[in-house]
Amino acid sequence: MAVPESKTALLEAMEKSAIALRKKLDRIPANMAFEPCLEGHAAGTTMSAANLVSYLIGWGEQVLYWHQQEAAGGEIDFPAKGFKWNELGKLAQKYYADYAHVQSWPELLLLLEDNQHRLRERVESFTDEALYHQPWYGKWTRGRMIQFNSVSPWKNASARLNPLLKTLASST
Repeated sequence: MAVPESKTALLEAMEKSAIALRKKLDRIPANMAFEPCLEGHAAGTTMSAANLVSYLIGWGEQVLYWHQQEAAGGEIDFPAKGFKWNELGKLAQKYYADYAHVQSWPELLLLLEDNQHRLRERVESFTDEALYHQPWYGKWTRGRMIQFNSVSPWKNASARLNPLLKTLASST
């Protein structure tokens, strides 16, 4: 799929990626969701499917927070307060910790679904002009920054789940 360059294309990419990811997440049994069996976001680490979902929720909430900061007239913390772009592995660990209290796989999936819905609503609130025809962060447009931190991680997460799903399929 091409990189979205319009509001319509971004919304379509968000919907398609969210549906594909959800189909894979729905195949993971709740009793396996919290087992660290996936390659982690930091080198040499492992994570669980629950960690992966927590990471996605964390990024989604971060994108929404950027927009809250902007609406309040404040300085936007890119990527997140206390983190630099070269510390994304540490930021991933923070996101895992932020949702570690959620010990129900269905509840975690509902949080992700809600987050994805609110991200789509945020995109729908902007014009195509505001999303793609002016820089928002450095050289990047608002739409591109949203895509970098929603659609791209959703696709990456979907790919990360493939080895686990293959193992699950072969053991049945």
